Amino acid sequence: MSLCINPQCSNPENQDTSLFCQSCGSELLLDGRYRVLQELGGGGFGKTYEVQDSDPQNLDGENSTHKVLKVLLHNHPKYVELFEREVNVLSRLSHPGIPKVEPDAHFTFYLKNNNTPLYCLVMEKIEGLNLNQYITQRGKCISQKIAMQWLMQLLRILEEIHHHNFFHRDIKPSNIMLRSTGQLVLIDFGTAREVTDTYLSKQSTGEVTGLFSAGYSPIEQLNGQAVPQSDFFALGRTIVYLLTGKHPSELYDSHVDQLNWRERVPDLSPEFADVVDHIMARLPNQRPSSAQMILNQLESVYHSLYGSDSFLDSFSLNAVNGNSEDMPTRVAPPSAPLPLPPKPDGFAFSQPQEPIDPSFVEQCQTELAELIGPMASLICQKTVKKNPNISPTDFVKALATKIPDPQKAEDFQQKLLS
Repeated sequence: MSLCINPQCSNPENQDTSLFCQSCGSELLLDGRYRVLQELGGGGFGKTYEVQDSDPQNLDGENSTHKVLKVLLHNHPKYVELFEREVNVLSRLSHPGIPKVEPDAHFTFYLKNNNTPLYCLVMEKIEGLNLNQYITQRGKCISQKIAMQWLMQLLRILEEIHHHNFFHRDIKPSNIMLRSTGQLVLIDFGTAREVTDTYLSKQSTGEVTGLFSAGYSPIEQLNGQAVPQSDFFALGRTIVYLLTGKHPSELYDSHVDQLNWRERVPDLSPEFADVVDHIMARLPNQRPSSAQMILNQLESVYHSLYGSDSFLDSFSLNAVNGNSEDMPTRVAPPSAPLPLPPKPDGFAFSQPQEPIDPSFVEQCQTELAELIGPMASLICQKTVKKNPNISPTDFVKALATKIPDPQKAEDFQQKLLS
């Protein structure tokens, strides 16, 4: 079956071999390659569909894949601005926790005898459930351990977003997808903003629209004063929902301006609760300044509760196997930690020296992340922790063993050691 996306079409269902809608005459093969299979959902100003993307260069159609099509149905300037903002953000980000968008995946479509364009965006189809759906189907809350693992995943996604001078502004359970592999994916970037001088100027004069999701957005966002730290607040509120099963508004005591959530979580670690409350502080300047700062606190707490190796190794094993895009939440047993990175033939660690320069570690981490994804930070931290006096040369060689492609591993070493 092939669906017509004309919102006024009286009978949008067509044969999958048709090129034009039998009812309204609109084209069914969008942008020369996308055929709509089914409607996935609709919001206030658009609809989403599952589409089949067939490579027009492949006459046999063997390379067809299923993706998601977002269609803007109302051409109000504000809606168009939000839609084009999502296109801009997603086309500039590359991370397994962010939906992939190809450079040519944004186009306009005209219905039969209609000169008003429909704005269309095609993106990766995330197989899984959003976290609202997941908790509902699960029938109970997640454990503290999973909550900490998920929080670390989401912080690394935010680290990538903030690194590119964007912030999301609408983090909540329904905007986080869980793949069957355990990888979380942050979706719906229509409200994302770029931190620029223009934005900051508009913010100071009150010209920025306040976008607000009750219970999850911080108060500064209601007044159009959102900042990157606003994402931390919403992330904390999301974790509270996952741990309690309660919408944050149900836990809020307006008399004392406090979220009473701790007593709802059995055997809650006070240290972990302090981290969550810290990122949910009322004022932005009371929250941590960066995702990395929160990660440092969280990893320390996780290590004291569960032992960090078991969590870090789940990322390392995926790096070795080349599965950087599907990092599972599950962890290896603490009794079987992964050993130090294997040494290439003829390679032995040098004699200990002064602690390695943190700036060099950061440079290596950045280069490694380009090749194996977000677990690069975890691998670098673990390698330094186990070998605090490792030489720069040995450090780079150890990291190179985590790169599945031998040629890329060699290029990595030459770039950092030349």
